[in-house]
Amino acid sequence: MNDERLQISWRPTIRKADGPLYLAIADAIAADIADGRLLDGMRLPPQRVLAEALAIDFTTVSRAYNEARHRGLVEGRVGQGTYVKARRSRITRPATSGIVDMSMNLPPLFDDHLLAARLWDDMTALHAEHGLDLLMRYQAPAGTLHNRAVGATWLGPRLGEVQVERMLVCPGAQGALLAVLTSLAKPGDTICAEAIAYPGLRALAAHLGITLLGVAIDEKGLIPESFDEICSRHALKALYCNPTLHNPTTATLSLERREAIVTIARRHGVPIIEDDAYGALPVAPPPAIAALAPELVYYIGGLAKCLSPALRVAYLVVPDTRSSVRTEGAIRATAGLASPLTAAIATRWIEDGTADAVLGAIRTETNVRQQIADRILPKGAAISDPHAFHVWLRLPQPWTRGEFSGRLQAAGIAVVPSDAFALRAAPEAVRLGLGAAATQEDLRRSLSTIADLLGQSPAASSLVV
Repeated sequence: MNDERLQISWRPTIRKADGPLYLAIADAIAADIADGRLLDGMRLPPQRVLAEALAIDFTTVSRAYNEARHRGLVEGRVGQGTYVKARRSRITRPATSGIVDMSMNLPPLFDDHLLAARLWDDMTALHAEHGLDLLMRYQAPAGTLHNRAVGATWLGPRLGEVQVERMLVCPGAQGALLAVLTSLAKPGDTICAEAIAYPGLRALAAHLGITLLGVAIDEKGLIPESFDEICSRHALKALYCNPTLHNPTTATLSLERREAIVTIARRHGVPIIEDDAYGALPVAPPPAIAALAPELVYYIGGLAKCLSPALRVAYLVVPDTRSSVRTEGAIRATAGLASPLTAAIATRWIEDGTADAVLGAIRTETNVRQQIADRILPKGAAISDPHAFHVWLRLPQPWTRGEFSGRLQAAGIAVVPSDAFALRAAPEAVRLGLGAAATQEDLRRSLSTIADLLGQSPAASSLVV
């Protein structure tokens, strides 16, 4: 009897209305491991014993244990039973000593160990779904039809219906941008972008020998009249823009400006490269430019900012089949293909709802961090948006961006001065990444240091002797 009580000491908390019962049991195993109720090396009840305890069929428990085994939650030991597998289920935070790197624009860590465990479980489950083929076979440069179709579904709320033939899976947003630039322009050609633009674009243009012209911006984003003037004076191969939660200013173009930009681009025959890195973060953003002019726009929807920087997967929607063939050739020539493994992970996360859950968690944590920034940083100097996890900090006189970032570096905080983004004269401003701090307390401490420094004069804060 004593041995029998030991064997049924764990019972899953499930409701039979939660879908297939075997999946509910497997989910309960994952949840109890994440919560610490099931510890590494613990023996689960024998399948028949658990079936009798729950008054369900033996085959249901058997399927549940098999599902848990496919997820990497448990392992079967011949002649001994089923045991909880050693796993890292709780979120761990990096040590906070040393520099706080607010120069990195990362989605913030969310404090949900059940969701973190779900991410790892989905990755483990790929073995059961794909077997060895996923690891030992090449795929088409643009990705499998299934991965492309799922990517189109993910972008649906921003773009509407997207034909799979126009969708390509790329090795990250930078890989997508490289493929588009090499398919549209050659060395010596000219493209334009916001006067304060994504540094990755600047680096690629310099690498490819492409000239970059800056389009004037204001607090509302890219100014259509400035774009029209540049189109009239130069033979442009493309306009690059980051219209939603712009990096680094956080401005979001209104629908009116988006429509004006489309009208100008059509009149001058200029393709648009829409980098929508942050487009999934707002709950109700304006329509993507690609939704207004699908025949004109190369749309890049990366997953790094809204799901996981580690995936290095981006979805690229091109205007038509002809441009799809040309861009796929550019992917083949520059990268070969996106990683089939990470593309499969992204597909699974999107299909089973994990991606939506992660996006929700990122939105929630971002909102909390924005509230912290709003309370600490001086009003009027800090420019941001509740959905953005970065801040554009305009410096009061007599601070210069070089002095300010240098003083912060000495205090153990890294930020990005405006020079990294400027295509024209650089303003006195820096970008702060709110997501890079490991904890909210780390963020409070860093922002308090920044606010204190802003309140001092450069001369008073100097450490030079």
